[in-house]
Amino acid sequence: MNKPNNDIQCCVTHCERPLDQSYWNTQWETNSTGWDIGYASPAITKFMEGYANKKAKILIPGCGNAYEAEFLLSKGFSDITLIDIAPKAVELLKEKFTGKEQIKVLCEDFFQHQGKYDIIIEQTFFCAIPPIRRNEYVKQAASLLNDGGRIIGLLFDRTFEQQGPPFGGCPCEYKPIFNQNFVIHKMEKCHNSIPQRADTELFIHLIKK
Repeated sequence: MNKPNNDIQCCVTHCERPLDQSYWNTQWETNSTGWDIGYASPAITKFMEGYANKKAKILIPGCGNAYEAEFLLSKGFSDITLIDIAPKAVELLKEKFTGKEQIKVLCEDFFQHQGKYDIIIEQTFFCAIPPIRRNEYVKQAASLLNDGGRIIGLLFDRTFEQQGPPFGGCPCEYKPIFNQNFVIHKMEKCHNSIPQRADTELFIHLIKK
């Protein structure tokens, strides 16, 4: 899972520890990856099953075990870039996708990444960055997308009592942030979440202005 860069030492009161490369790599080294559901999110796979352009340039930031990339590969998508800030995660991904030229694996900070894409798939990355960086996320995502490019995926529609990550929220918080750079084509209750996240997720389909 790709997370914020090393110079962010704290954020709002919900985050009192540095969410840097060292922190996230430790989660992988100690197998503390509670966000990992073990397969691609049904909401994302359903959307991508209906996406016709198999040559679309796709970015998955904070990709973790990248189950979505496995799914995309099986459906014939041919240009997938995976980013994670944790070296251990990247090591595992490079082993998993050895010989798969359709998939590029990078150990990078999303906020420093450069490139141009048609789709950004959002799955447990936005919720892992400090809320103070959400405006920065939106601007960076817009800069990485081609004209008419889109973000599709999931956001939490709930708050968390414990200190994050994950960090939650609601549409009333998200819409003003994304409206700056995106047309909100869809931001609604997800009806095909995994059972343990039922009624706590939003499916998003955002189109770059």
